[in-house]
Amino acid sequence: MPYDVLGRLREELGDQLTTDPAALDATRDDRSGLRSPATPLALVRARSVEAVQATLRIATATGTPVVPRGAGTGLAGGAVASEGAIVLDVSGMRRILEIDEANELAVVEPGVINADLDDALAPLGLWYSPDPASRAISSIGGNIATNAGGLLCAKYGVTREAVLGLAVVLADGRLVRTGHRTVKGVTGYDLTALLTGSEGTLGVIVEATVRVRPRRTGDPVTVAAAFPDVEAAAVACAGVTAARIRPALLELVDPLGLARVAEFLGADALTGTPLETVAPGETFLIAQADGSDAVAEGLAIAEVFASAGGRVTTSTDAATGERLLEIRRAMHPALASRGQVLIEDVAVPRSRLPEMFRAIEEIGRRRGVEIPTLAHAGDGNLHPNFVFEGDEVPAEVWAAADDLFRAAVALGGTLTGEHGVGILKRRWLRDELGDDQFELQRAIKAVFDPAGILNPGVMFEQLSTPAAENAQAASAPR
Repeated sequence: MPYDVLGRLREELGDQLTTDPAALDATRDDRSGLRSPATPLALVRARSVEAVQATLRIATATGTPVVPRGAGTGLAGGAVASEGAIVLDVSGMRRILEIDEANELAVVEPGVINADLDDALAPLGLWYSPDPASRAISSIGGNIATNAGGLLCAKYGVTREAVLGLAVVLADGRLVRTGHRTVKGVTGYDLTALLTGSEGTLGVIVEATVRVRPRRTGDPVTVAAAFPDVEAAAVACAGVTAARIRPALLELVDPLGLARVAEFLGADALTGTPLETVAPGETFLIAQADGSDAVAEGLAIAEVFASAGGRVTTSTDAATGERLLEIRRAMHPALASRGQVLIEDVAVPRSRLPEMFRAIEEIGRRRGVEIPTLAHAGDGNLHPNFVFEGDEVPAEVWAAADDLFRAAVALGGTLTGEHGVGILKRRWLRDELGDDQFELQRAIKAVFDPAGILNPGVMFEQLSTPAAENAQAASAPR
């Protein structure tokens, strides 16, 4: 009997289901620059846990793939439409269900925007510390699905360290709750940690219990410096780590990126900063120290920067610090003003940052492409960028990216520090993990999703499963 997927979805979900072509088309891309050639079967804009459960029950019964999607701000193609799939959009589930001041936790639905949660916590003197650059537009569910990082994670941790528990709908529609509301809890396997960063391949997050912190008080001390070249700046970063200093943030913009930022912002924006006169090859490094030892830490960071050859500015004024941070924040808009941007994401041990920057420079020269690079230098996470024209990433850019990934892994690093594997990086996953771990991870996927319907093709190449075989049948006209 033919699968009447749309009929069953419409019967159970009503106006939460749409097949409007414009709505379907909007699910074919994210912020990675990848645009899926596929046409999804339908879009479900779920407003409740029950709607998510119904969608997955029908999908399992009919062998129809499901692509979980939040705010659509991903950078690895992890939530873009696949052929014949139901795109399950949970961005409309955006209630803050509870803020427990006594136990310093919050319970939220997956569509809650990161910055909105923090705004709700502020009057209570609390703070949600995971702070991806997309915090104003990205959702908590998406942050958890990719284990997002951010500027402050070197000191305050990535998303996984803030997640206490999850409510997740499995592929067959069952609702499971993992984790605890307690600070400690070691009962059984840590499924909460496993699901965090699983990119929608093991289940659909419908609720999260997250740790919040007392809000930071006092103005941070900001230390900014211009260095004669990127290697000197990378040496300064390694020096901060070696001095046992833990700044709240430590960000580096390489010479190519800095030149684009200076061009984008104009001379007036740089007046009064270490970048008032930007010489070719110069690199920008900015750090902030916070907490009770902020002044002492700031002075110590300034000494490290100066000893590495930096032209240093130190400020205890919040407005000045924010102005200096705007130089770093301008990197992506500056690149986007010149064309399409592919933002890559590798990480290496912090002590090996100088070697990774040397490798990036050599790869760019050998492949004939510019690779302006931004680094969360406090944790060794680099974002090499490629600017190109047209809708397709050029072959020479992919060749350079391949070299980058292999160089990072050879230095003891990883393919992705915070963006996730998605579709863009799955071809390199086995190279980093090795055969045994790769097969173990794929076996875990099969336990949670035996029919292979959840986000097929994300992280792992799509296998031959009933879901894959039925995708075309499910989307065919009836």
